[in-house]
Amino acid sequence: MGRKGSPRSPQAEGGSRAASPPSPFWALPEELLLLICSYLDAQALGRLAQVCRRLRFLSSRDVLWRRIARGCLNSGFTQLGTDLAPGIPVKERVKVSQNWRHGRCQRETVLKWKCNLMPWMELDGEYLYLSQAENIQAYQLCAEGTGLQRHPQAIFSGHQEDVCRFVLVNSHIVSGGGDGSIVLHKLHGSYSVKFSAHEQEVNCVDFQGGLIVSGSRDRTAKVWSLSAGRVGQCLHTVQTEDRVWSIAISPLLSSFVTGTACCGHISPLRIWDLESGQLLTCLGTDFHRGAGVLDVFYETPSLLLSCGYDTYIRYWDIRTSTRKCVQEWEEPHDSALYCIRSDKNHMIASGSSYYGVVRLWDKRQTRCLQSFHLSSPTSSPVYCLRFSTTHLYAALASALHVLDFTAS
Repeated sequence: MGRKGSPRSPQAEGGSRAASPPSPFWALPEELLLLICSYLDAQALGRLAQVCRRLRFLSSRDVLWRRIARGCLNSGFTQLGTDLAPGIPVKERVKVSQNWRHGRCQRETVLKWKCNLMPWMELDGEYLYLSQAENIQAYQLCAEGTGLQRHPQAIFSGHQEDVCRFVLVNSHIVSGGGDGSIVLHKLHGSYSVKFSAHEQEVNCVDFQGGLIVSGSRDRTAKVWSLSAGRVGQCLHTVQTEDRVWSIAISPLLSSFVTGTACCGHISPLRIWDLESGQLLTCLGTDFHRGAGVLDVFYETPSLLLSCGYDTYIRYWDIRTSTRKCVQEWEEPHDSALYCIRSDKNHMIASGSSYYGVVRLWDKRQTRCLQSFHLSSPTSSPVYCLRFSTTHLYAALASALHVLDFTAS
């Protein structure tokens, strides 16, 4: 009997089959492919990436995710279109943004100290600067995870009493202290200048455009020169008639705002001309006595955030034709708000006076989005908070806490 042959394949009968013609889709110019994909939302782009390697590469392009990212919380894009995190792929930022929105994070206490303090801090690239009593210490951020190196890389000193607040601008640190003095340090080098500024503690400072503004418990705000030959010269003294708790220079470098204790009948929020020291305007008229403003933050030259003892975050449009509060959010547990920060787009983070509560707010909503209790059972205010696109740092009376939002 002959062997039963196996069925002959089409390739055997007709020779090798011609390769399948490429899809006409890939014949389109890349610009047109990106235009087609730009109509997809985040979920559809994610599914498209699972089809093949080529589509995975195409659907991961920053140009497709940038539009989506602008509508997300803390994605690195500001209202003015500035990208604050150019080193991180936009698709990854959108993913991390969902963790911010849903409160998914890992918590860690990275520093502790024995005595209670009122720390302030600034975040700058690879370093976190933290005031510890009369000094400011620079801690390098670890490349992986949320931690800091345990020992500071640099220590900036000069005050005889505790540092109240400081700012970090253009490789300089300007600090105000309980000794009534202001100290200017250059980050790289030994250069520093100290001068007597106020009769009582300097509660707040800001530094922009070669000028320092300071506010004090002595009921004055002052403007100081840092130009050559005039370092530490007082240009203007503003009589605020109330203790000054917060201060900030406008991004336009034309004016500055003071937040005061609101112990009288004057609005605690006032804007002053930077060149002349004259009062330009008062913001709001319905503050009750004691509704002091503890922190102010410019989002843009025309938009200002404030918070304080009256438990409200207020959003001010300070253009000449408007100059009014356009939105406000109330702390749900009736706690004073010690500090605020914004991603300059949709998200606000606030620190409360009880039990170390950090809250996240979406400006498009009226209610708090997420809250994190960092101090229990001992109650402590959140004296200062700062955040990047991936981490939030909160300084309490005896510890520094970090929330890592890169966790899936």
